Amino acid sequence: MDSYFKNKVVIITGGSFGIGQATAMAFARLGATITIADLQENSQTMDAIKAMGGQVLFSPCDVSQSKDVKAMVYQTMDKFGRLDFAFNNAGIEGKTQTIADSSEDDSSEENFDKTTAINLKGIWLCMKYQLPHMINAGKGAIVNCSSVAGKIGFPGAAAYVASKHGVLGLTKTAALENAQRGIRINAVCPGVIKTPMIDRVTGKNKEAEHQYESLEPMNRMGLPQEIAQAVVWLCSEEASFVTGHAMDVDGGWLAG
Repeated sequence: MDSYFKNKVVIITGGSFGIGQATAMAFARLGATITIADLQENSQTMDAIKAMGGQVLFSPCDVSQSKDVKAMVYQTMDKFGRLDFAFNNAGIEGKTQTIADSSEDDSSEENFDKTTAINLKGIWLCMKYQLPHMINAGKGAIVNCSSVAGKIGFPGAAAYVASKHGVLGLTKTAALENAQRGIRINAVCPGVIKTPMIDRVTGKNKEAEHQYESLEPMNRMGLPQEIAQAVVWLCSEEASFVTGHAMDVDGGWLAG
């Protein structure tokens, strides 16, 4: 697998922190060239990749904005001349609120629109601009980030759950559209992963963290690096006959 990624180019949205950061590091260790697209640049991520001898480009990007996504893909092509892989990972959790309670909240519609725009429309926009370059090359692999919430419901998280279910629909459709073009498109469905997002949800409160851990049959949170390894595998030659698949990386959560 090591030589397969050498000098290949991968775009990672939401790549500055958390799962995206871990995935950027994993690809870089295998010799890949990285474009990190995010709202905020993380110098630690950039410096760590450069310290490995890797090439990395930061592209400021709001994935809900077509102009940003288009610019991010074209910057990658202009600088590196190719696009082999993409991990469309950028996402937000949105506000927690039941659907009924949202009737009394004037900001609830804005929350729904923002959450679905980033989590769902953002992935559609990314594939919209990534795929033509892969089609021209006759090969490529894309992994979209869904969630266990893309397969089951969670009370109080309607926008998030709807968006992550939608990611799986987009992934399956795009996989079928491109199956004969040498391009594979899959999704990962993380469980509870120790990231800045889960820290925001729990407020780093130990009792709240334990409650989330108790949902996992393994009785612990996953690590960003464990999602990263799944993404790398889905992009690798070992997964050459895998497309349209939603891979659970959830500590057994959905097995129950």
